[in-house]
Amino acid sequence: MSALAESFLEMLAAERGAAANTRAAYERDLRDYEAFLAARGADARTAQDRDVSAYLSHLAAGGAKPSTAARRLSALRQFHHFLHAEGVRADDPTGAVDAPKRGRPLPKILSEEDVDRLLAAASAASGAEGARLSCLLELLYATGLRVSELVTLPLAAVRRDEPFLMVKGKGGRERLTPLSEPARAALADYRDARTAFLPNGRESRYLFPSRSKQGHLTRQRFGQLLKELALQAGLDPKKVSPHVLRHAFASHLLAHGADLRAVQKMLGHADISTTQIYTHVLDERLKRLVAEKHPLAKTR
Repeated sequence: MSALAESFLEMLAAERGAAANTRAAYERDLRDYEAFLAARGADARTAQDRDVSAYLSHLAAGGAKPSTAARRLSALRQFHHFLHAEGVRADDPTGAVDAPKRGRPLPKILSEEDVDRLLAAASAASGAEGARLSCLLELLYATGLRVSELVTLPLAAVRRDEPFLMVKGKGGRERLTPLSEPARAALADYRDARTAFLPNGRESRYLFPSRSKQGHLTRQRFGQLLKELALQAGLDPKKVSPHVLRHAFASHLLAHGADLRAVQKMLGHADISTTQIYTHVLDERLKRLVAEKHPLAKTR
């Protein structure tokens, strides 16, 4: 990877507070882009709009979805804007390139009945593992946290007898997220079992400590635990993930009359347009309900 790309990644971390996963995604995108340019005898300093367009065509020919190509173009635009702002280039070759057209897919969600089955299966699990799993699930469904936010929660984020969590989200932004009574009860039960997960018996700053290199329960391990729980609950494990539960949190709140702005704050969305996708989910569910259940919708 070029020194220019490395400087851009350093800027993302230092000025925008980009998370490690975000920086890793940008790095993969830029490596692929620069390799493509090199094969055409170009680089980030000399690339023209035709090179950027050719790269997008290359992605499409390789079977990339329009959403993937659009995300790559977004990364390239930020990269070239950075080069222009730093005086490395006098122009931005991405300015005249149109983003691939894409439909906005609706998020996958679970029904309230499905979530109840998951919660029941988790509460039926015994021992320290069961207490942790039940706490993780209750917290996730009660707060809609991103999985990375959940597994890295510091112990200090949860104050005894306080009905909320203090969460540090993307870009270092902090927010308060209320806790439901079932989540607080599961949290209290888990606190008694937490010592079983402390590495070598030493205290940890994480709410969910583990013996992993990171010192906390990993996203991958939690995902595996959810898949296993889905099987126990009689659900398709392919349809269950931490992110799907985040979607369920938002959709179920809105279905019960929650304010969109309040849901935006709890999810940690910087832009309300991101949260509005859940209103489309409700619209689609209402359309299906009318089509399937309304007597006048049936052919006579």
